[in-house]
Amino acid sequence: MAPPDGPAAEVPRDFTSELEALGERLAEAERYLGREKLQARRDELEAEAAKPDLWDDPDNARSVTRELGRISADLDQLDALRAALDDAHALLELTEESAAEGEHDAALDAELVETVDTVGTRLGALELQSLFSGEYDELDAVCEVHAGAGGTDAQDWTEVMLRMYQRWAERRGFTVEVDEATEGQEAGLLSATFIVHGRFAYGLLATERGVHRLVRMSPFDSQHRRQTSFASMDVTPFLEDVSSEVEIDEKDLRIDTYRSSGAGGQHVNKTDSAVRLTHLPTGIVVSCQNERSQHQNKAKAMQILGAKLAERARLERRAELDALSGERVDNAWGNQIRSYVMAPYQLVKDLRTNYETGNVDAVLDGDLDPFMEAELRRQREVGA
Repeated sequence: MAPPDGPAAEVPRDFTSELEALGERLAEAERYLGREKLQARRDELEAEAAKPDLWDDPDNARSVTRELGRISADLDQLDALRAALDDAHALLELTEESAAEGEHDAALDAELVETVDTVGTRLGALELQSLFSGEYDELDAVCEVHAGAGGTDAQDWTEVMLRMYQRWAERRGFTVEVDEATEGQEAGLLSATFIVHGRFAYGLLATERGVHRLVRMSPFDSQHRRQTSFASMDVTPFLEDVSSEVEIDEKDLRIDTYRSSGAGGQHVNKTDSAVRLTHLPTGIVVSCQNERSQHQNKAKAMQILGAKLAERARLERRAELDALSGERVDNAWGNQIRSYVMAPYQLVKDLRTNYETGNVDAVLDGDLDPFMEAELRRQREVGA
């Protein structure tokens, strides 16, 4: 309780303890990332990349340069954090010297606060990497959104979800490639397929797999009644080459071509060469209409189909192992994972982690990281 003669005084921050804690967190990050091993591996890759015949084998060259880029990014990030932490220590010394001399530099104090807070935020982002343990977590992600129950509202909700993930990707500096979008009968989308390109795109977006429920006052109801609608999200790791995992026989495919001008609206390029592939043995259907030629659309659709078949094979192997071990795995696909309530109150709540926020607009504008991180932490705790 505040004293009767005025408001409670703000407790001053103990920057010495904060910087000590940040230093321990950074040291721990260097340990789990394996800094010494990363440096040794970067030296090996740099030597490999410097060979004049590197591009005689394009596949190997791409693998080398991709790995070198990722390792260099991790090491650069660690170096930048160490430098920022050193800057913060230097600023703290300056503020302490000023205080000892009876002076107070507000600008210096503000710079110290900003530097310490920035280091903490950047360390938090780096520590998120420790939550990724899957073989494909660093890869790009093939995502699909599908309208569920709720009629036109559900189709509109599907389009809102697509925009939500596009904005989330933009916030992270990722790129989004919409390969297929099928318009709803009156509004919105029946479905859309898009690829998110960025490091850890799959690891992050895999936490979004499942059914998303929206409750709002329907803009499509003449009486403006409250409507509940559903849309689903599915995510697959995008592998450039899955030939080592699956073999696709063209005899198992039904290939349909169609005009994309009637579906997709502003989401895709309008071409006359859209391609739909149906894999007859599994019933998996993949469409692509974003490329400029029928050949390019077919090639991209084959890539997506290969990724889906490889994921299907991995899930089947996992199910076999779980059956042998007597374990039951709860498949999240088809289960509701999150509710977005816009009426009669404002709340977004994840049903797996119980993480929630009342700022629905921010979430729909792409502020999804807290939900993803909470689910990653839950998965690590339960060993999923």
